[in-house]
Amino acid sequence: MALLPILRYPDPRLHTVARPVQAVDARIRQLVADMLETMYDAHGIGLAATQVDVHERLIVIDVSEERNQPLVLINPEITWACEDTQVNEEGCLSVPGVYDGVERSTAVHVRALDEQGRSRTIEAEGLLAVCIQHEMDHLLGKVFVEYLSPLKRNRIKSKMLKSRREAERTA
Repeated sequence: MALLPILRYPDPRLHTVARPVQAVDARIRQLVADMLETMYDAHGIGLAATQVDVHERLIVIDVSEERNQPLVLINPEITWACEDTQVNEEGCLSVPGVYDGVERSTAVHVRALDEQGRSRTIEAEGLLAVCIQHEMDHLLGKVFVEYLSPLKRNRIKSKMLKSRREAERTA
């Protein structure tokens, strides 16, 4: 397994729309393992392949307290979304240190393949539903800050660019 570099907003590669995974094979299973290791190392609860510069429809999630219940969704599709919505504070491994409210459906049903290529349906609510919607946005090339006002988004973009310049100077 290997830690993968996580793209940081406003990297334009985060806006790439992911292609479907063609085959669940050894390469995809290795990517799943590497993404899980990367997510756990970064103390995240979800990671989309887009965030590690692999533009295929694959996400990993673990919202468990013990961090031992990984969920792998390959080629996920939301088949149902609750009309009830709620604003939840979200953060993102691609936008470290930034948290803000985003309105999402309170429950979703998702059809996807697991890491063995088996089809499954997940009925999610609460934090898991929010996480699935957040990560699936990444597969569409959308970062959660795009739900915020242009003013907030520009402030975040400036903050992230400044942080990157400072990191490059000290490296």
